Amino acid sequence: MSALKSTRIAAIEAIDSLMEQDPRIVMVFADSIKVFRATELVKKYPDRCFDVGIAEQNAVTVAAGMASSGIIPFVATYAGFLTMRACEQIRTFVAYPKLPVIFLGANGGIAGGEREGVTHQFIEDLGIARILPNMSVVSPADAYETHQAVLKAVEQRGPVYIRIGSGRDPVFFEQPYPFEWGKAHVILEQTPEDAVIFSTGGFLLHRCKQAVERLNEEGVRISLLNIHTLKPLDTATVTRFLQRAGAAVTVEDHAVIGGLGSAIAEAASEQFPVPLIRLGLQDTFAESGEAEALLDAYGMAVTDIYETVKKVVSLKKKLGR
Repeated sequence: MSALKSTRIAAIEAIDSLMEQDPRIVMVFADSIKVFRATELVKKYPDRCFDVGIAEQNAVTVAAGMASSGIIPFVATYAGFLTMRACEQIRTFVAYPKLPVIFLGANGGIAGGEREGVTHQFIEDLGIARILPNMSVVSPADAYETHQAVLKAVEQRGPVYIRIGSGRDPVFFEQPYPFEWGKAHVILEQTPEDAVIFSTGGFLLHRCKQAVERLNEEGVRISLLNIHTLKPLDTATVTRFLQRAGAAVTVEDHAVIGGLGSAIAEAASEQFPVPLIRLGLQDTFAESGEAEALLDAYGMAVTDIYETVKKVVSLKKKLGR
């Protein structure tokens, strides 16, 4: 595994730069200043940072009121406490009027549960956020993408949910690349390919890349795409790869119901149906534990990805495609 760099710190650094440029930018925390390593930011902008305590519903409502008055608030706390505890407030007071509130949800996935346990592992957040009309949903791969996503979020003029990691997040992009909101990012491309992998999140992109390199060495041609923006989904690029490959695998640190796997399945069913296998949490809650061991335990090891691609390619051949 590569070096680690906190997506939480990356988000706060991006917000700091935004606050320097735009006096409309504010922060709302729900007893989560330390969670986001934002103590110095609060000291720097004491009149623009607000902590409402352990009251996520209040945090969202406060942010909605600010946004309705021309302010651009970020709300930062744990992913599940936002998308579940404050779901009604997000839906009714932010998404419905399409207010520019940006939500930062920490500890997305099972990879973030080693310190705080199962109550702080969130495998439902992307699915909940995706279903809300007007809501954009972003799941950055690493700290670099997180920084770029935060900067781009304020340009969207509507609600945004950004999934943030545990703070011990692997670096995937050694060199910066042009981050485009709503555009899939091609990591590896084979033309033509036997199958395509769609994934999101640094831990799993590393694993997918290892599996793809092994498969390509064996003559199984596989492309790999990073889907950092789940909504709006880059349907055009997704469809182009589905049409060319004729088979696909999705890999995500999230429930397969509602997240990336569902998004790709929906696009495929409407645009170009192909054999598709979804790797992720299979309608189960995970135990707590060390991130890499947990991903292995729940079917997202490099060997699992490798074998699943082999399986979907075989299925494609049986269908005569």
